[in-house]
Amino acid sequence: MPLPRIGRTAVAVATVGLMGLGAACGNSDDAGQAETSPTASVTDPGPLFDECGAMSDDEVAAAFGLGSFTTVTRNSVGCEWEIYVGGPSVSFSWYRGSPIGRERAGSDLIGRPAADVEIGGRSGFMGSYQNELGQTTLCEIGVEFGGDFVHWSVSYSNLTPVADACVVARGLATTSVERVQK
Repeated sequence: MPLPRIGRTAVAVATVGLMGLGAACGNSDDAGQAETSPTASVTDPGPLFDECGAMSDDEVAAAFGLGSFTTVTRNSVGCEWEIYVGGPSVSFSWYRGSPIGRERAGSDLIGRPAADVEIGGRSGFMGSYQNELGQTTLCEIGVEFGGDFVHWSVSYSNLTPVADACVVARGLATTSVERVQK
């Protein structure tokens, strides 16, 4: 059975973290190699984000505009709110030590060309999808914080959107950035 979107994110973050631990471990003979390795990179960690990007379930539901969520999933790297499983949803993910460029490239590869955005003075990207009526039904926004980034995704799935998904995603991302722990 495939992992839900938030579960895949957790597995990816855990895998990247373990790979990083492997590069940092070793005997003294390996110390110089780890510093010069092309995969070793030193970046400043970003700030700490409260659970779910510091957004309450009620705030996310109000921004989304489709009423209460039936399923809310929380874990150490993010949250997902769903109207029904596999249907309209909002998700927040926090990527520690992961390059935002990889996520941006993935957006491009799956048909949601990424555009540059700025949220709260931070650079990032936004990718979206429009349905056959030209309505924005899916939007994702990533915002960079040093060696980390946060990612909001809003999907109205096959329902008629009550708002432009990018307006909703931008609002959620802006509030999270304003509430970040410095």
